[in-house]
Amino acid sequence: MFEDIGNLMHGFSVVVQPYNLVLMVIGIVLGVLVGVLPGLGGANGVAILLPLTFSMSPTSAIIMLSCIYWGALFGGAITSILFNIPGEPWSVATTFDGYPMAQQGKAGEALTAAFTSSFVGALFAVIMITLVAPLVASFALRFGPAEIFSVYFLAFCSFVGLSKEPPFKTIAAMMLGFALGSVGLDQVTGQLRMTFGFESLLSGFDFLIAVIGLFGIGEILLTMEEGLSFRGKSAKINLKIVLQTWRELPKYWFLSLRSCLIGCWMGISPAGATPASFMSYGIAKRISKRGKNFGKGEIEGVIAPETAAHAAGTSALLPMISLGVPGSPTAAVLLGGLLIWGLQPGPLLFTEQKDFVWGLIASMYMGNIVGLIVVLTCVPMFAAILRIPFSVIAPVILVFCAIGAYTVHNNTFDVVMMLVFGIVGYFMKKTNYPLAPMVLAIVLGDKAEESFRQSLLASQGSLGVFWSNGLVSSIMTLGLIALFWPIISAGWARMRGSAGLSTAA
Repeated sequence: MFEDIGNLMHGFSVVVQPYNLVLMVIGIVLGVLVGVLPGLGGANGVAILLPLTFSMSPTSAIIMLSCIYWGALFGGAITSILFNIPGEPWSVATTFDGYPMAQQGKAGEALTAAFTSSFVGALFAVIMITLVAPLVASFALRFGPAEIFSVYFLAFCSFVGLSKEPPFKTIAAMMLGFALGSVGLDQVTGQLRMTFGFESLLSGFDFLIAVIGLFGIGEILLTMEEGLSFRGKSAKINLKIVLQTWRELPKYWFLSLRSCLIGCWMGISPAGATPASFMSYGIAKRISKRGKNFGKGEIEGVIAPETAAHAAGTSALLPMISLGVPGSPTAAVLLGGLLIWGLQPGPLLFTEQKDFVWGLIASMYMGNIVGLIVVLTCVPMFAAILRIPFSVIAPVILVFCAIGAYTVHNNTFDVVMMLVFGIVGYFMKKTNYPLAPMVLAIVLGDKAEESFRQSLLASQGSLGVFWSNGLVSSIMTLGLIALFWPIISAGWARMRGSAGLSTAA
């Protein structure tokens, strides 16, 4: 424990270096811009801006990328409250009471409550990561190939069973990701797979090209089709409004604590920030004495979803750091970044890359503090960006995407593949197929396959290796429960309904 505190202090000494502080501020500003632009989103922003970090050290790069992530989390609330347009999916619940508050002339109070609640949720999750991640990583060092595969199995099954998306579409997207991830050289046998004679495919699809295309280009095409235009309320925040709102917020400490717990639970499981924000809002509306006022400009209706969403978004990094399994699409993109920088995500990070992992955790603390200061002081500037026509913004983002894709290997073929992935992403979004399971499969598919084959080689082909001890059996069983959770929960609800009818009779 004391060693961890010492490592964290060392992480802070890395983060507060002037170069890293500048990157932190740049990352927060870029992230807020990404969050303010509706539809672009944290995962898209991190994917598009990932090539900017290629020339940096891994620690500086992860500080900047994680700050883009925090900034995007903060930025989503601005459009929700001022324009009634959620910048991010998890900000939808914030519009229910945030926009009515803005219409009543309380935009400053709503924004202050949203930003402060976001900060509290993220801080709670970061403290949890600081305390829990080293323990989980230490435990995970005992894992063999069968245990490692069981963790991947649990992650894939959780995406299928616990996601809000239809299971069939999630499985279909995941299968496509597995297929794309297997293109190129087979690491075990040395055979070529699905290259169809194209030399450019010998090394497979680069993860970054796929992510920029799927997330960035796909979203831009969709937004251009929808032809967004923005009309919103003006924002005025001054020190008096901030202090006045801060004096009120401690009254809602139990609401904040409950929202933090909901967010952390939903973030560690792959359910994510969006269901966490809706669940927290729904429970707050049901329990609050002023529940009838929800939807008419109640400050509790802003605190609950924002706290839960940030707690979920931050805690999604816990399984990525400690196990190498991302808990959200953005965490999946960050995990891809670690691979590009030559780092192996997972428990070994805590022993082999202490500077990196504790620098990342320290940057979570500092990034959120800097983020809160930046958004509280610069809201009018960020809101003004929405008044620039999207026809001007879209080509700029497209150029950034193309430059980012080209700089991966200095190859125009990558730019072509990025456009192909963009069109695929556009049609997947149009037909409501989720992108996150596909990205997860591209990133983790080959690693899951490798550990699966190693397990079978060690057991001479027996699948019993995945139930050979208590640990691997427990994780595999949890995976199966997660996979069939919709059926289990529906059966349980039906049994309770039948029992209730019998009692009433």
